[in-house]
Amino acid sequence: MAKLILVGAGPGDPELISLKAIRALRSADVILYDALANEELLVHTQHTAIRQFVGKRFGCHALSQQEINHLIVAYGQQYGTIVRLKGGDPFVFGRAQEEIDAAVAAGMQVAVVPGISSALAVPASAMIPLTCRGINESFWVVTGTTQTGALSNDLHLAARSSATVVILMAMSRLEAIADLFIAAGKEETAAAIIQNGTSADAKMVTGSVKDIAFRAQREGLGNPAVIIIGAVVKLNRDHIKQMATGNITGTPVPVF
Repeated sequence: MAKLILVGAGPGDPELISLKAIRALRSADVILYDALANEELLVHTQHTAIRQFVGKRFGCHALSQQEINHLIVAYGQQYGTIVRLKGGDPFVFGRAQEEIDAAVAAGMQVAVVPGISSALAVPASAMIPLTCRGINESFWVVTGTTQTGALSNDLHLAARSSATVVILMAMSRLEAIADLFIAAGKEETAAAIIQNGTSADAKMVTGSVKDIAFRAQREGLGNPAVIIIGAVVKLNRDHIKQMATGNITGTPVPVF
């Protein structure tokens, strides 16, 4: 019986993958990897393994989800171990359940190797804590848009809370999201955008809700990026310096 292993590749830095994930890559006969999975991780695969890019990113879909599901099943009929390498964690906006359902329906075994989500790792890499005693008690992780392309209703709820809000896959709707938070009285709340977080070319811009869209546009930030809104952003040292000087230049995020 063929086996599908859904593996979390982490947020971008190839060193932020687990040992268990590396063992899964080494065992794979076929690797189907996403656009947000660092291709450097393929060094851990067998030289005989089939490596196929099936990337999905805003504005660039190599294959539809249905086509990926079909590939998993088709390869499962020919090979023993298929690894589905996904950026971040498979179960955080990774459509993992759809692929699991397709594999199980075809009689395949399924296993999951969790990964570090960009929602957690990217703010941490910029020294922005998602929670801090005395500032907030929770954080929300929200997708920017729903399947229909509309803003998530959860964003309206998040904007009215005191929580740190981490928004993924949302750069195309940045102005609309800022307007939503402004309407909730959060125009002065600190905000940050980190592009290519944890990677060598990571870049960050900070500001407030009312001007973060302008600052991001000025610096040419785009996908893939993580948006963070909340008072905890002020704890980042670059933000403190930027607010003191009025500087709107994007800053490189340290990568260790």
